[in-house]
Amino acid sequence: MKLTPSDQILRVFIPLSLRRKNGRPKILPPADRQPAEARTQDRHILRVIGRAWAWRRRMEAGEFSTIQDLADHLGLSDRHVSKTMRLAYLAPDVLETLLIKRTPPAVSLVRLAEIVNLPWAEQAAEAFSPQ
Repeated sequence: MKLTPSDQILRVFIPLSLRRKNGRPKILPPADRQPAEARTQDRHILRVIGRAWAWRRRMEAGEFSTIQDLADHLGLSDRHVSKTMRLAYLAPDVLETLLIKRTPPAVSLVRLAEIVNLPWAEQAAEAFSPQ
């Protein structure tokens, strides 16, 4: 049996819609699909965790002896630096889920800093389960 060009065509139907935004057409996904940017990690959380680890490394290297010294150098309050640095002590599985798998937490950044006080075995359940 010989195939004709029309037999070799595979047609895929994706129900997209077009909408104009700022005068330009924008392709919208189907209503039952979540856009990719809604499923990704918030850059703010990644930035704060990175900052916490940088500050922790500077403290451990002996560059600053106290959080107050670090806060004065950065021009921030010692309370803010202390709360932010707590994020550097999250459980390894929580950090992996946040940074590598890019799963957004189900809690706020403030609550995430409080979760640090829990045992490592309980942190993931608190951080990623809806309250």
